[in-house]
Amino acid sequence: MKVVLNPKYIHLRPWIEQLPEHFEKEGRIIYNARNQIRIMRASDGSEVCVKRFHAPRFLNRLIYSYWRAPKAMRAYENALRLKSAGIGTPEPIAYILNIKNGLLEGSYLICQKSVLTRNFYEFRHHSLNGYEYIVSAFARFTAFMHEQGILHKDYSPGNILFDLDEKGQPMFELVDINRMVFGHPVNMATACHNFCRLWGREDFFILLAQEYAKSRGFDEGRCIQLTIRYWKRFWRFRR
Repeated sequence: MKVVLNPKYIHLRPWIEQLPEHFEKEGRIIYNARNQIRIMRASDGSEVCVKRFHAPRFLNRLIYSYWRAPKAMRAYENALRLKSAGIGTPEPIAYILNIKNGLLEGSYLICQKSVLTRNFYEFRHHSLNGYEYIVSAFARFTAFMHEQGILHKDYSPGNILFDLDEKGQPMFELVDINRMVFGHPVNMATACHNFCRLWGREDFFILLAQEYAKSRGFDEGRCIQLTIRYWKRFWRFRR
């Protein structure tokens, strides 16, 4: 077993090293599909989020063991890069790789539990009336990220958390960040396509594209046109 620990959380090492043994017995499940996510109580009393990545099939086991970084490792390292760039994401604590006979059996990501309570599923059927400022702030948040050459490749509603601070200003955090691109320019077409997995009515996407274009200095009409086109194309056969 390999454990990589954020130096800020060195005091949690004994608890983290035993985590695979008590993962199934403790905590509260908040997601359970191919992977499982639990909210757990660490040894210092804090609540942490633990994601267990499923054991890869044999071919992927070889790939993740010898050629490609495992998902937990990528998510941990991506979180550090996002935090360094000033982009919200839960602080990473550690990752664990279970290795047997030189092959990856599974992995865990441990991070701080986000204090943000809402996600973008909220906009599926929601009227924009009174919510325009949240969408506009999200457009600026995304533009800031894209301007740094950072792209979240699964920019979907459940992976974007938000809430309001004490002054009523929107705050955002990204999760499920093992699939990220860093250091590549994000042009208008790529940016507009990046919005296609989001849920919402057409007025949501129009405002989003308009505000994003303003932030990046892009042509607003063209940005709206591309965003609507990619959104409709993505969801045409998925509803």
